This record gives sequence, structure tokens and C-alpha cells, in this order.
Amino acid sequence: MSGGICMKPLAKRISSVEGSAIRRMVGKSYGLDNVISFAFGEPDFITPEHIIEAGVRALQDGRTFYTPNAGIPELRDAIAASYGPRGMAYSRDNVIVTVGGCEALLLSVLTLLDPGDEVIISNPYWANYNGFVSEMYAKPVLVDVYEKNDFMFDPDDIKKAITPKTKAILMNFPSNPTGGLATRENLEAIAQLAIQHDLYVITDEMYRRLIYTDEEFVSIAEIPGMKERTIIVDGFSKAYAMTGWRIGFAVANEEIIKGMIKMQENAVSSVFEPVQRAALAALTGSQQPVADMLERYRARRQLMLEGLNTMMHGKITCREPKGAFYMFPNITGTGLSSEEFSNRLLDEKHVVTVPGTGFGSNGEGFIRLSYATSEANIREGLKRIREFIESL
Repeated sequence: MSGGICMKPLAKRISSVEGSAIRRMVGKSYGLDNVISFAFGEPDFITPEHIIEAGVRALQDGRTFYTPNAGIPELRDAIAASYGPRGMAYSRDNVIVTVGGCEALLLSVLTLLDPGDEVIISNPYWANYNGFVSEMYAKPVLVDVYEKNDFMFDPDDIKKAITPKTKAILMNFPSNPTGGLATRENLEAIAQLAIQHDLYVITDEMYRRLIYTDEEFVSIAEIPGMKERTIIVDGFSKAYAMTGWRIGFAVANEEIIKGMIKMQENAVSSVFEPVQRAALAALTGSQQPVADMLERYRARRQLMLEGLNTMMHGKITCREPKGAFYMFPNITGTGLSSEEFSNRLLDEKHVVTVPGTGFGSNGEGFIRLSYATSEANIREGLKRIREFIESL
């Protein structure tokens, strides 16, 4: 019923998609004074100047018309070429430019999944993954991953989760929310299962340029036999501080990309050309701004990591995140659940965090903090967290 008028119900898919715990916690902070927020995974840096200039120049040049559904050829060529140094040969026919990484993920499941198909997802996970799969009337199959294993999949657990209905594995490294990074050995074991059981893999690599250790980033698409069955999802939002520009891309075999282009045409047609020109400048221009931002994140990461691991009597412990810009500390020593901890910290100290259960049931006992914020905010936030723990 709407406004007193009897109407047919909305689609069942609406009820299958959960609201974001991130947005819920931020919404609760509205109206509070002097709030420190570690909620959003959004760079606090302005987009680098040469990228902005490319977008403005495209506007001034009158590039305000439709583009090809898959994106302008120059950008698709540049994206394909960027994989060459890693030994991965792609052409523009393997690339589609999308309205952010989210649309690339949505197009991936639209192209791959039918109702009843199953997709293996790690638990904890970025909540949108569950939503994307459920929207297709497909089934997310959650496989628990653990702190002691750096939140990597255990291939034996994946093997146990595979059924005749399994269509794909969806993975994300470096991980949101954990900051974990998969090893080549781990990915090779997962690849063996994917090949053996004829599964697709969707790999969200949005944070691959944000790695703080000496370990190399490895895409599962690099593993022999995996290139043709893998969809790489990536974009410009995180590494280039372009969240509001809304531009991402997917890389896959030509048949998959053709399917995604069909879905794109019916959904958004294409990405605004000045945004694509800005992304082209990001990819082909100076990478020094990315390196500079990475060093700033590295310093913030160290500050937050040391602060969390020196809390009173070890009531909070945090493993070292290897990538992205998130901490996923273990708060079981406080005796509080994830929801209790985040809600009380917000109510009592005006610090916004996200309960680990907002990223799946196996996030219980953890909270997520983003260090994509200033060092001053991190210092003040840590001070308040320490005071909160001491009051327990």
C-alpha cells in the first residue's frame, strides 16, 4: 500500500538486498558535534591537477556527446596496454569502460548469472557483492576467511562449497574490509579449482595500486589457464582520488565483453566523454601523484596500526594490512560485540567506525576503520578510542 492506495508489491529483489552498515553508521552521526569519521573508503585528496585539466579541456572542446557504448577507443587501448608489463596481452576488444567499478561488477553478474546460479564469496566481504548476486536471483555462497590466514580463501573450503550450481568465484584483493592480499600460491590453488570445475572468477582489483609491503600484487588472471575465465574489475576512484568522477572498467574475454556492452547499452548507454578523457590522462600521465598519495597512506597506516596495537592491555589487536586503506582490528578483548562497540563508541565519543558484521557474519569481533583521512583525525580518533576502552 502506498499513500492509502492498494498497489502490487515491489520486486522481491528489493528485500534481498541489505542496506549499507557504512551509511547506517554515518547517518547516526548526523547531528552530533565534533565527529571523527573512519567510515568511508574515500580518498581525502583532491583529484590530481593534470587529470582535472584533461576533463575541463574535453568540456571546452565540446566533447559532450554520446560515445561508443564500450568507451572511447583511446582509453580502451590504454587500459589494455597497461596490462602488458605484467605479461597479460589484451586489446581494446577485451575492455569496457563503465560508470565506476560498481557498474563493472553489476555488468559482470548480469552477463554471467542466471537465477539459481551460485557464486562463492569470502566472509567477511564488501556488502555490495552479496547484493549484486542476490539482485540476479542467484545465490551468494559465503566461505569464511580468517585473520590467522590474512583473510585469504582456504582452497579446501572453496572446494567444499562448490556444487553443480556454482558458476563463479568473486574475490577482492587487496581486500575491503580487511586489507588482506592474496599470495601467488593461494591464487594458483584457487585457479586449479576454477579450471577443474569450469568456474568463472570475478576479481575486484580496485585497490591493486595501494600496496604497502614488498609483496607483489598478483591477479588470478595471470595464472595459466585463467585469463579466458576471469573478469577483472578495476577503476580510477581509489588510486587516483576520482571517486566522484564515477569511472571504472572491466577486462575479460571478448565474448564476455560483448555481453557486457549489450547490458551497458540498455542501462546507461556510455560514460560521459570528459570523464573518460580525464581517466585517460590519469592512466597515461604522470604517476607521481599516485606515489605521493601512497606514501601519505603509508604514514597514516603506520600511525593507526601502532595506535591500535598499543591500546590498554591488548583489548584491541590489529594485524598489518598489506593493501587498500582499511584496518580491521579484532575487538574481542573488549567483551563487546562489533555492533555494541561501534554504536557505543559513536554515542559516547563521537567516533564513526563500521561494525565488522556489516561485512558479513564472520566479521563479528572486528570493526573497520578507514585511514583515508588526515593524520590529525587519526590521532584524535585514536585518543578517543583509547579513552572509550579505558572506560569499559
